[in-house]
Amino acid sequence: MPASTPARPQPHPLAAAARVVMLALVAVLTLFATHELTQLWWIALLAVAGLPALLAPQHRLIGPLSRVAEVVVLGLAASQVAAVALVGGSIDGLGASAVLPYLAVPVTVTALRRRFREGAALLGVAALTLLLAGALTQVGGERQLTQPGYLAVCVQWLILAALGLYAARTLHRVIQVRNDGKPQPYAEATRLLTQLRTVARQLPGATLDPGGISEHLLEELRGVARSDRAAVLSASGGGRLVVLAQVGVDRVDWETTLDADSAIADAWASQQPQTAARSQARSHTGGDVSALIVPLVAGVRTVGLVVLEADAAHAYPSEVVARVTALTGPAALRLEAALLFDEVRSLATNEERQRLAREIHDGVAQELVMVGYGIDNALATVFDDAEETADALRTLRGEVTRVITELRLSLFELRSEVDRHGGLAAAIAEYARTVGASGGLRVHLSLDESTARLPAATEAELLRIAQEAVTNARKHAGASNLWVTCEVDPPYAQIEVSDDGQGIADQRPDGRYGLAIMAERAERIRGRLEIRPRQPSGTTVAVVLGTSPRRDNVRGSAAAEGE
Repeated sequence: MPASTPARPQPHPLAAAARVVMLALVAVLTLFATHELTQLWWIALLAVAGLPALLAPQHRLIGPLSRVAEVVVLGLAASQVAAVALVGGSIDGLGASAVLPYLAVPVTVTALRRRFREGAALLGVAALTLLLAGALTQVGGERQLTQPGYLAVCVQWLILAALGLYAARTLHRVIQVRNDGKPQPYAEATRLLTQLRTVARQLPGATLDPGGISEHLLEELRGVARSDRAAVLSASGGGRLVVLAQVGVDRVDWETTLDADSAIADAWASQQPQTAARSQARSHTGGDVSALIVPLVAGVRTVGLVVLEADAAHAYPSEVVARVTALTGPAALRLEAALLFDEVRSLATNEERQRLAREIHDGVAQELVMVGYGIDNALATVFDDAEETADALRTLRGEVTRVITELRLSLFELRSEVDRHGGLAAAIAEYARTVGASGGLRVHLSLDESTARLPAATEAELLRIAQEAVTNARKHAGASNLWVTCEVDPPYAQIEVSDDGQGIADQRPDGRYGLAIMAERAERIRGRLEIRPRQPSGTTVAVVLGTSPRRDNVRGSAAAEGE
């Protein structure tokens, strides 16, 4: 069977059509300007010069050389036609406008072939040819280059051709970005994250913290609407809401389920403000209450809710609702950007932990295991009375075992995440048990976690703080017992880690460095870190977020006793 021959490149239909149409147009304009049929030989010469490029468009040399020949002939023709033209008089040079529209043909062809540099070079050749031809052509005893009309026409068409070439290149870039099949994901991510970093630095306070943005929004709303208590809620997955920020009383157990019969659920589903004559808190005692729930809608997506409550009837008429929605509209976009940034940061952090875990497991840990096997072999081959050598090898073997244990704990810490179905308390308990078993510590757990969830980023930071506190107790305290208390009742949370070791004053410097890291994490989630001695010995490290609900109960009991 004969081998198939490659298909011969076909002329671009638009290029062929452009040549035919422009040659006909230039011929008519030249005849109208000069009234001389002999000047049409320039049109024929243009057709001959452009024929190779039309028949062999893909050839590396024929195509470019043919287009260069076209612009050279075009420059000479423009000068000659301008010299004999009758348009506007015999010496003004406006007749060049009869031929120069053909300059669009070679420029259009280079744009269609995506050879924008060649197009720019052709414009340069055209400009040089027009200058030389104008300098050599005599009209009425003067050089044509000195005629303002000739120069104006030449500059006009050169500028128009350059603008067309630039517009074609810009359009090509836009289409390439939109229709480039499968764009490189990491290149696109880098571009977007770089833009995000630039924008974030220009934001008020340079923050993309959802909690900070929510607090600022509540402060703004206090100036336009009465609120004895208010909160900003956002979705956390599983059909539940989390409290990003609240003002008013120390703690309110807001309704956080979206499947309940409440104004909160109605506002989320309808994306319209809702008012109610009852509180949106689950444990409200009663009395006159006005509630206003405004959804934070960015585009077509609900990203959160603003809940305002006042202990009075009819506190939110339509004009107040209008003022509130005027503030929440722009805030929805800011909050969506912050939540997306928080999600991206969380994904990047988790991916980095997994990467480090794989590197440690496949690198140092494997090498140390091989060292341990080598030591075992050395012990098995000692036949002489080298008791001292054997003791040294046993000591070294114990040290290697200790390093491997440390590495495995580091891997466990890196891989530990708050399971969406297990909760923060379960993650902390699992880590404490694992570390306690490896370090010979007796672990005492006290876990009290409600069904409501904290924001994912907050849970992650609390888990890292607890892990650092447990690790410090195992490495530096020399303790025998470890007490871990976890109480979570959003928006309140308290994690406490205590040991009966030597105390914070005698710990190593790297242990103090861990305390600094914990303080930074606590500040990031607007919590407070407490470090205090434990009696009779040891240290207690606690991180507290929000205000304990027990304080509300104590205040309520005190008020009842006062009555």
